[in-house]
Amino acid sequence: MLPVTKFLVGLNLPIPQLSFEAAEELPLSDSLTMLILLTVLSLVPAILVMVTSFTRIAIVLSFVRSALGTNNLPPNQVVIALALFLTLFTMGPVLGQIVDEAWNPLDAGEITQDEAFDIAGTKLRTFMEPYINEKDLALFLTATDQSPGSYDEVPLTTLIPAFLISELKAAFQMGFLIYVPFLAIDMIVASTLLSMGMFMLPPAMISLPLKVLIFVLADGWHLVVRSLLNIYLG
Repeated sequence: MLPVTKFLVGLNLPIPQLSFEAAEELPLSDSLTMLILLTVLSLVPAILVMVTSFTRIAIVLSFVRSALGTNNLPPNQVVIALALFLTLFTMGPVLGQIVDEAWNPLDAGEITQDEAFDIAGTKLRTFMEPYINEKDLALFLTATDQSPGSYDEVPLTTLIPAFLISELKAAFQMGFLIYVPFLAIDMIVASTLLSMGMFMLPPAMISLPLKVLIFVLADGWHLVVRSLLNIYLG
């Protein structure tokens, strides 16, 4: 018996009875809700890179700038902004389905959070399937000793890295095709200057305006963006 209790018993004083009842479930406060929202928003960039078309689009646009040899023109901010808006454009149908079938029912209380996550994961899984190479997917399945019976049984933690590797490979293939014509221009200019005996004149000084001129006349940005859109919306 505690000393305080012994003292109260000796004085013949009533001992207060303490009762602990289960507290009622309280709704989340505004501060906690804001904290959860900010945490989710901090993960948006990673999700954007991992499960959307952003990776391929950003790399291809960077290849175009490097092939032109214009250094930081257009600036990184412009390249990333263009890649971001093209990603939102190409992912529009998928995002619309997620909002209509997962977010709106969840907001209305018609489904649970787990059901909403399952629906959103299914939509993203359907989007990624055509762009995942079987070789890349088999790599991660072998590394984790998984033997799924079908594509739907493969966990997202395995699909996402396979999707990223496949997108990187496809982006570099497109970058190579973009580099070829500009490399040919550099070789032609360098050979011409060499045959003319202009050893002191840097070939890049002549080839750069020629590449920019040809790229503008061919409406290169339109061709590149159209090719990217046809991949995901064609």
